Amino acid sequence: MKIKLSLLALISFSFFVQAQDHQLSNDAEISVLTVGPGLSLNDAFGHNAFRIKDNNLGYDLVYNYGVYDFNAPNFYTKFAQGKLNYKMGLNYFDDFFAGYSGQNRTIKEQVLNLSQPEKQQLFDYLLENHKPENRYYLYDFFFDNCATKIRDVIEDVLINDVEFRAPNDFQQKSFRALIHDHVDRNSWGAFGIDLALGSVIDKEATAYEHMYLPEYIYLFFDEAKRTNSNPLVKSSEVLYHKKDIGTSSNWFLSPLFIIGLMSILLVLITYLDFKKKRRSKWVDVLVFTFTGIVGVVILLLWFATDHTATAFNYNLLWAFPLNLIVFGQLFKNKLRLWLGKYLKLLVILLCLLTLHWLIGVQVYAIGIIPFLIALAIRYVFLISHINSKARQN
Repeated sequence: MKIKLSLLALISFSFFVQAQDHQLSNDAEISVLTVGPGLSLNDAFGHNAFRIKDNNLGYDLVYNYGVYDFNAPNFYTKFAQGKLNYKMGLNYFDDFFAGYSGQNRTIKEQVLNLSQPEKQQLFDYLLENHKPENRYYLYDFFFDNCATKIRDVIEDVLINDVEFRAPNDFQQKSFRALIHDHVDRNSWGAFGIDLALGSVIDKEATAYEHMYLPEYIYLFFDEAKRTNSNPLVKSSEVLYHKKDIGTSSNWFLSPLFIIGLMSILLVLITYLDFKKKRRSKWVDVLVFTFTGIVGVVILLLWFATDHTATAFNYNLLWAFPLNLIVFGQLFKNKLRLWLGKYLKLLVILLCLLTLHWLIGVQVYAIGIIPFLIALAIRYVFLISHINSKARQN
């Protein structure tokens, strides 16, 4: 009931401000809020928002660009296709603070060094953006999200009057490395990201592009200067500091452990097949079906969606889509000689993948390493098996 009343009050306020001149008083302050990472993958990168505070008018509002509507038509289809619209959200500050502090996430505030006309212009900009016809935008994880919107709004309002400078200890990184700073590489979240996103995110992000992450909004805003050499940020404060609560991760449920066990099983079966001069058909069918399906999914993400980060994904070098066409041959007792040549191609592709990784063309999920080794062993065994059968005949 309390949540419903709060939402009703906020909706009423939204209609109220749209009907007013909404002129801020001279005591009004506008600040940027930066929320630290949370526990889930969705929260791992943090959040940004604008705070509008005017005690004279009773305003204490938070505008953010990180809301998505689960009730939107074809939500999951649009999400998969990269066509999902996010929208601008409006909260009371007390609700915003209670929500994120309740999740034990650090909340920092940077009060902006703006003149009264600039404050009014920024507030008017946010009000215009929050109109139903304007509040939706096409989300992009790297280039159009809740963090980049904060930067872009400031640049739109303060045209040619702000310079973002890198912090003194700034280290330039690739987009993927920045993701790994926030997500444990041996987690299923990182595994999925490294599997789905292509080599385009392995290029170094410019200093400006680092601001796709909320923490870099905070760092760059802290160093930003106006053309008159005044700082963009007037004052900073930590409103809530995350409490140290011990978190444990179960390594036995990690990708490296689980995929490692499966890979050991595949190598063991291959060894037994080699010793007994046989071939376990079901194993080969499973391997080719799995790698083929993953390859098709990667191809669809690359060519059938609007996601920019899924392009040029060289996971296709191990997850080869043509395996779905070839796997029917593996049911047969006698494998054809052309299949041996095809398997040699797969081994070459695995070698090429390794080279890509070593020279930095693309960084792959560490959890896939055991499987790649097992896959190479299985392919070499199958080549040997086919050649052995051919010599016998």
